[in-house]
Amino acid sequence: MRLKLEDPRILAHLISIISELVTEVRIKVTKEGMSLTALDPANVAMCYFNIPNDLFSEFVVEKDETLGVNLENLNSIMKRCKMGSSLIIEKEDSSLKIIINDKIKREFSLALIDVEGDDKQMPAWEFKSVVKLDAQAFVDAIEDCAVVADACTFIAQPDKFIIESSNLHSAKTEFSSDEAQIFSDASSARFSLQYLSKFVKGAKIANRAEINFSDNHPMRLNFPSGKVMLSFVLAPRVEQDD
Repeated sequence: MRLKLEDPRILAHLISIISELVTEVRIKVTKEGMSLTALDPANVAMCYFNIPNDLFSEFVVEKDETLGVNLENLNSIMKRCKMGSSLIIEKEDSSLKIIINDKIKREFSLALIDVEGDDKQMPAWEFKSVVKLDAQAFVDAIEDCAVVADACTFIAQPDKFIIESSNLHSAKTEFSSDEAQIFSDASSARFSLQYLSKFVKGAKIANRAEINFSDNHPMRLNFPSGKVMLSFVLAPRVEQDD
């Protein structure tokens, strides 16, 4: 297996974001591309990314590979990539050889590990509400809510989408159909801001966010960036009031 990225920044961002949610993961490399699906230790959130093979300048895969890695260790290596670096990943027996080329050639060896658990797949749900909006505007709304509470409520109607939270204080952001694409009946669900505050770092790779949810049902949050997809699933909070 030999993979080469002329610009490894998007992979570095993906690893950095997901490493805040899970530590030990199984990265799949098939002839179609590289992907990861993992469940967080609390079984509350799931994360996923996919990078198709045509985004690699070299993509040599003789057979499907499942790479058990510690994301904290991989993230530390990926941080060594600089602007203008290229990245090569090769599998050698029980380790990954990671080569960073810029002005000089730097080489790392990352031990592969056994990661227990079955291969997971993102659930294929249908949702009552789908909202597509500017990713940074979504980040701002989540950060506003995190100032005043530990959970927020998503409320969607055919012509508006609201993100609000309340405790002793309150915060509310409302998007009209002029500011977001809203495909919805009436839906409402409440989610943890601890998780959402990590998810919204997906705005590093995408200009748009897509929020999918239904009444008191797990949500799916997508950050599409060209052919690359970063997604999260989050279970709803069961409490009724902040």
